[in-house]
Amino acid sequence: MIPRVKEIHKKSRSTYGKRRIAEELQSEGIMCGEHKAGTLMKLAGVQAKQKKKFKATTDSKHNLPVSPNLLKREFTVSQPNIAWGGDITYIWTEEGWLYLAVVIDLYSRRVVGWSINKRMPKQLVMDAILMQSGDASRHQG
Repeated sequence: MIPRVKEIHKKSRSTYGKRRIAEELQSEGIMCGEHKAGTLMKLAGVQAKQKKKFKATTDSKHNLPVSPNLLKREFTVSQPNIAWGGDITYIWTEEGWLYLAVVIDLYSRRVVGWSINKRMPKQLVMDAILMQSGDASRHQG
């Protein structure tokens, strides 16, 4: 039965746990409950992939002021330092999740500022913007 458990596990792309392994075996006429399926999975050396937990990174439901969209999706600029764009992303590191804010000059597409922090306070973006002015002293949190 262990080879069959390995087959079912592989066929499911490692997503089936003991409940679904048991159901699959039962559908083939093999008497098997969840507990037995769990034991067979251990003996077969397989386990279900855990779903990644959802991590909310954006809070769109707030009462803070929202800046107007001055660019109106026109990202072509005729001179440097007329318009900057930015974004925030998160990166998995050996230290855990770190948030990265980047500001680019839309003319040259070069990074003019960045900031990284363990959390995502408004200071993260402010530090990325301030880097352009030479104040790079506060860029890690």
